[in-house]
Amino acid sequence: MVKEWQDGQLVLNQPAGHIENNESAIEAVIRETLEESAWLVKPIGLLGMYGFTPFKGADTYHRLCFLCEPIKEVNRELDSDIASSHWLTYDEISTLPHRSPLIKACIEDSFRNPIIPLSFISDHFLFIDSSPYR
Repeated sequence: MVKEWQDGQLVLNQPAGHIENNESAIEAVIRETLEESAWLVKPIGLLGMYGFTPFKGADTYHRLCFLCEPIKEVNRELDSDIASSHWLTYDEISTLPHRSPLIKACIEDSFRNPIIPLSFISDHFLFIDSSPYR
């Protein structure tokens, strides 16, 4: 888990971010986790896909939640918006404020839902110069 600032409050979040252009979802998981927690991880499965709209009229956030195996901690600075990185128990996570309800949903789903194999994900990069889909 990472602690980050949201609206002046320190909240918990799972390492998260965006998929960059020409980057697969799995590559993004590895990169974002390293940048935000200083841990190198190996994704082992997809837990689920989630959506969250924080208030009426707001943009909806979409999350792919991956389960990962920790490989090693890396000596590096965390992203500037991350205050710290922690290994926490479920009870510790439950008592701290969360960035969104998706954190609890993902963790609870990890207890009861089957893991979706990574082979479920197929990334295809189409480049405008050669794409028939222009």
